[in-house]
Parts: sequence; structure tokens; C-alpha cells
Amino acid sequence: MVTTTTPLEEELLELAGSVPDPELPVLTLRELGVVRAVHARGADSVEVELTPTYTGCPAIEAMALDIERVLHEHGIREVTVRTVLAPAWSTDDITEEGRRKLREFGIAPPRVRNASGPVPVALGPTRTRDADPSAAGADELEAVRCPHCGSADTELLSRFSSTACKALRRCLTCREPFDHFKEL
Repeated sequence: MVTTTTPLEEELLELAGSVPDPELPVLTLRELGVVRAVHARGADSVEVELTPTYTGCPAIEAMALDIERVLHEHGIREVTVRTVLAPAWSTDDITEEGRRKLREFGIAPPRVRNASGPVPVALGPTRTRDADPSAAGADELEAVRCPHCGSADTELLSRFSSTACKALRRCLTCREPFDHFKEL
């Protein structure tokens, strides 16, 4: 079923998407890819579809409250934010602008996957380096690059960082620690 978006819904989607992420305020919810749709339910009533980065994400309530506040400030009397779990959010939903902002903020963005479907979870090597791309398998990811100097020679320090979505890594070239937004 194809649904059309009205100009009002497009405008409200832009407003809802402009809300900063509470855990990564350098990104908007649009750049993070979690605001899925806005549906007008009357002259001053809307429903916003919001997909968390993972089920049980502690920031989802703050996101919903911030969306409600922004839309109330723009004259929408009744705002309902509905959590939508399907289709599930993926790091593929982060926009190119969002990836650029993560790098500039000192966080290595999630790597681009070469295969579709779920990301395999494995306790693999903790160190990455540029490899011969012709030798890499279809499911292998590129090296995690340091957002400070661009080196691919990095190592994993902790599988979890300031949030469950990020891992803590260190560059072996410039020696700087950095967060890596994990692939989902």
C-alpha cells in the first residue's frame, strides 16, 4: 500500500526530525533515522512514528517528549508519539550527513555493510587494519577508521562505551581513544 504525504505532514516530519538525539546531540533524529513518519489526524492532531535504535533504548522517552514539545511549539495541540518496532532500525538508516557529523564529533560512524540482512554477532578480532579488498569476503566489513587521523590501524578496548550503541577503540597511529558507533 502506497501512502501519500501531505505538505503539512512533510513540514511536521522536518520539525520532528530536527530534534537533537538526547545521547548524541550532534545528530538530529532525522539524521539518526529514527523518525519514520508523521500522520495528520485532523487540523491540530498528529501521530509520529518513532523507531528506537534498539528495543528498550532508554532515550526513546526523552525523544518522544522532545518531539511533542517541538510540535506543540508549532501549534499542534495533540501529539501522539508511537513506538514502531518493525521494520527494525539499522545503522544503515543513519544519513550521510549524520555519518559526517559523527566523524567530526570524534565518533567513528558505523561501517557500511557489504551484505544485506542481519549483522552477524561474533567475538572476532579486536584489532583492525586495511586489508586487501579483493581478499575480503562478501560479509566482511571495512576497518574501523580513527575519526581523528583516519588510520585504519585501531584496536578494541571495550565492546561498550558511554552507550550500548558504541564501543571504545584506540588508534594505534595517533594513540587517541575514540567511540565507534557499532553496526546493527
